[in-house]
Amino acid sequence: MKKITLLSAIAALVLASCAGNPEGKKAETKDSVATTTDSLAVTGVAYTVDAAASKVVWTGTKVTGKHTGTVAIKSGTINVENGSVTGGNFVLDMTTISSTDLEGEYKEKLDGHLKADDFFGVATHPEASFAITEVKPGTGAGDLSVSGNLTIKGVSKNITFDAKVVESTETGVKATANFNIVRADWGVTYEGKSDDLISKEINFDVTLVAKK
Repeated sequence: MKKITLLSAIAALVLASCAGNPEGKKAETKDSVATTTDSLAVTGVAYTVDAAASKVVWTGTKVTGKHTGTVAIKSGTINVENGSVTGGNFVLDMTTISSTDLEGEYKEKLDGHLKADDFFGVATHPEASFAITEVKPGTGAGDLSVSGNLTIKGVSKNITFDAKVVESTETGVKATANFNIVRADWGVTYEGKSDDLISKEINFDVTLVAKK
């Protein structure tokens, strides 16, 4: 009986020390792809991202729960041909990263920590960017497989994730994507408190609206 109790206690301790990742499909990640002006030349019409109508929502989990927030899109363009995305470049304003699930002192503390070197080091790296390097058709209408160089904290990795064009007209386009990345790949290595560890992955839920 004592052995069973001890094993149960050890199992509970192990489970308590592990933080499950947020929901979302992990993006395939590899070294950044070398690009030139020619290699990034894309067909189609260039639409300008409407930063106010677009949104990037992040979610991170930990042993005791999760936090959700936003980061603003500073600028960007999406290239579209025959209703499908063919390329694009985007810049995120990392100085705007903030939580939306907290208020008051707790929000100020978390937001400050996210901007510190433990996380995104926005004083040194105020911007993040994403440049599409390849787009392939997916399995359904509007579905795409998008690859591109994601740069955070001065580290660039090429990621591939699923996306969807949900609306495309002569005057505008709307696309969505939802994916996880392993934060340590970009030097975001803070583990959290010993009894409240943070998930290794971060989820990004992206809505892009662009207009002519």
